Amino acid sequence: MNADRSATYEFTVVGHLDARWSEWFGELAIDPHDDGTCTLVGPIADQAQLHGVLAGLRDIGATLLSVRALG
Repeated sequence: MNADRSATYEFTVVGHLDARWSEWFGELAIDPHDDGTCTLVGPIADQAQLHGVLAGLRDIGATLLSVRALG
């Protein structure tokens, strides 16, 4: 993937991330849900950025439920 071919990804995690994490995760919008999960959605430029987001979620102790590329 090139920077000009970024894809939109949706990451779903257990728990709610508060707004202070939005700057840390860059352009990803954080959306908490009533079921106790939270989604982060936004453009991912390449595999390096994808792995960076996954590592960031790991580093803050978030339990990852799903990752999907949105059409």
